[in-house]
Amino acid sequence: MKNNYFKSIESASLGESFPLDKAINELSFNDQGLIAVITQDFTSKDVLMMAWMNLSALLKTLDTGQMTYWSRSRYALWIKGETSGHTQELVEMSFDCDGDTILCKVNQKGAACHTGRPNCFYLKTQVQNNQIVVVSKQIE
Repeated sequence: MKNNYFKSIESASLGESFPLDKAINELSFNDQGLIAVITQDFTSKDVLMMAWMNLSALLKTLDTGQMTYWSRSRYALWIKGETSGHTQELVEMSFDCDGDTILCKVNQKGAACHTGRPNCFYLKTQVQNNQIVVVSKQIE
């Protein structure tokens, strides 16, 4: 279902602006209080990962400029790179037209994936061969 606030600004003119706090308050967090976040490398445009944020993670990311997510397995905030040193500095944040997904463009330092690979999307499907293939190596 389309968020009424975001639907109301669909016809806005190029360059028209709206209050950030209002947009944040109107985001569509799911039943667990989470919203999907796609993280993209600002320079290469590679999609690095998909993760989740709750409101606290979103506000902390905006406040510090360091990507902060919600860990569904640990039930805690995690700052990307806090232990690994593989950090993500926020360059730009966008909300989609429904207000239910966030796109963050970042400066990535080191591997984005917990496997040590540049991004989390290293398993390429080959439908004709009925298999998946590892298409990137771990960063050393």
